[in-house]
Amino acid sequence: MALQPGALRDALVDAGASQASAAKAAEEVAGYDNRIAAIDTRLAVLMVMVGGLYVIGAPAVRLIVRVAFKVGALG
Repeated sequence: MALQPGALRDALVDAGASQASAAKAAEEVAGYDNRIAAIDTRLAVLMVMVGGLYVIGAPAVRLIVRVAFKVGALG
């Protein structure tokens, strides 16, 4: 659950910060939240790509090794 910038601003004001400082800090935190969300999305895409390599790559390597053994290249 992400922290809402309005809730952060209100908490900072309640803690004694000025309205301007609280608003600026809340905007900055929101910017970092957006960056983290983008990184999380890219990481998920990379995980799917690596999973695809395992799904496609493992049978291909197995086939190459089987062919290499049949032609006598490995044994």
